[in-house]
Amino acid sequence: MTHAQIAKLRNRPPRILGGMKNNIPPIRPQRKITGMSAILLPMLSTTEVDWSGFRDHVARTSDAGLVPAVNMDTGYGNLIDDKLRLAVLAETQKVTDGRPFIAGAFVGDQPGDRYNRDAYQSRMDEILDHGGKPVIFQSYGLTQQSADGVLESYSQIGSHSGGFYAFELGKMFAPFGAIYDLDLYEKMIQIPECLGAKHSSLDRQQEWQRLAIRDRVRPEFMVLTGNDLAIDMVMYGSDYLLGLSTFAPNEFAKRDAMWESGDPGFYQLNDLLQYLGFLTFRSPVPAYKHNAAQFLKARGWIQESLTFPGSPTRPDSDVAILTEILERLES
Repeated sequence: MTHAQIAKLRNRPPRILGGMKNNIPPIRPQRKITGMSAILLPMLSTTEVDWSGFRDHVARTSDAGLVPAVNMDTGYGNLIDDKLRLAVLAETQKVTDGRPFIAGAFVGDQPGDRYNRDAYQSRMDEILDHGGKPVIFQSYGLTQQSADGVLESYSQIGSHSGGFYAFELGKMFAPFGAIYDLDLYEKMIQIPECLGAKHSSLDRQQEWQRLAIRDRVRPEFMVLTGNDLAIDMVMYGSDYLLGLSTFAPNEFAKRDAMWESGDPGFYQLNDLLQYLGFLTFRSPVPAYKHNAAQFLKARGWIQESLTFPGSPTRPDSDVAILTEILERLES
């Protein structure tokens, strides 16, 4: 995007959404849903990754028709070191073998730090070199800028990457996250290289507002719901990039196909998957990753139900409930 185009966006006045705050948008039946699924990084111990389980899960997700998303929060993208991050990318590239995948571009910093353009470009280059597309994690340096600064940063990201996904992250997920105001959001989605944006406010109305902006401004743009407590947002026009789908990629793909074909079985399967989401995404929300490990172990897909050091855990008593949900999914 040129400087002239950025200036035009900055100077455009905000538009009113005509009462969207209090209105429910129409349901969009039989639309094709694009699903992107964050991949859990399974552990054999506090220091050893279950690479076999990881590779199988990437393959399982891609084979189901979902786009694997690695080095996201579900993959402990904010906790792993450089060596492990690159190893995840290398393994994913081998497994996907030319099929699409996306990966988190995370830059760790502290409150008050300046936006680190070079670090973001380095993270993007790693992903692009392995054949993926970057998902731009927020950081203190990115979100604590002015609206104009944030817009300029995303424009630079687009020029460097050639194609990326943005990410609005509520503070219940990470302290450096931010949900942008609607004026900034409208300008951001007009950056040509910005292909979509994951929205993780856990607020239906805020996501509905973004769908209205998308439909009016750039219909091909993807609003990727990150609302694991409202996975039926796909009924209103959102696609998704979820952590919950790592528990059950095949079942999510089946649900999506049911919606596209008009199969009423969509609702029953969606209800059961949402029950799983309500359980596992309770406070503290980041502990859902431990539930994911418990669930995948119960499925026989990974060897241990361990989490990466520094990630919160759930009680062992959750396993019985998770097993009951699994039995219902597989019945």
